[in-house]
Amino acid sequence: MATDDLVLYTHPMSRGRIARWMLEEVGCPYRVELLGYGDTMKSDAFLALNPMGKVPTLVHRGAVVTEAAAICAYLAEAFPDAGLRPEDTPQARAAYLRWLFFAAGPLEAAVTAKSLGLLAPAERAQMVGYGSFEQAIDTLERAVGGAAPWITGARFTAADVYVGAQVIWGQMFKSIPERPVFLDYVERLQARPAWQRANALDDAAMPGKD
Repeated sequence: MATDDLVLYTHPMSRGRIARWMLEEVGCPYRVELLGYGDTMKSDAFLALNPMGKVPTLVHRGAVVTEAAAICAYLAEAFPDAGLRPEDTPQARAAYLRWLFFAAGPLEAAVTAKSLGLLAPAERAQMVGYGSFEQAIDTLERAVGGAAPWITGARFTAADVYVGAQVIWGQMFKSIPERPVFLDYVERLQARPAWQRANALDDAAMPGKD
């Protein structure tokens, strides 16, 4: 059932897919507003919510949240019964925050820079947050390759949604090297019913599919 309490502004070919997945994990009713690049995404009405004119943008009872990682963290806090926060131990909370922010910062910057052919030269590596592409990928492998199934341990959290989306896309588009650890993580993620529902909904909303 759709509701005006929780509204996602998105496009199926965007990072909005991360927010949709997180909403499906939360399991609360929400409404979707599909926006178009270059038109409704740049309308005065939407720019009043997000001056960047970008998606995803989430509105929860009048509170506006942008940036996919922030949306994941916000929803985990706003809906604690969904169990998407880490366990209440220093180790679990540290891992949750560490890898959530790592993926939103150094990892995405490194992957984007490599895709655009704009990686910093080795002698300037200390000037960029990711150091080198290889360092970022090796660090990602450490994040998802431990003995536990999920980033903070036995519990799946919002950090797995955000980091997991980066890994899924990276394997799909070959922007992250294929490694056994990443393939195993993707398999676990894609087995989740919430990921399957979100993926089906976004695929059905692709332009040209009426």
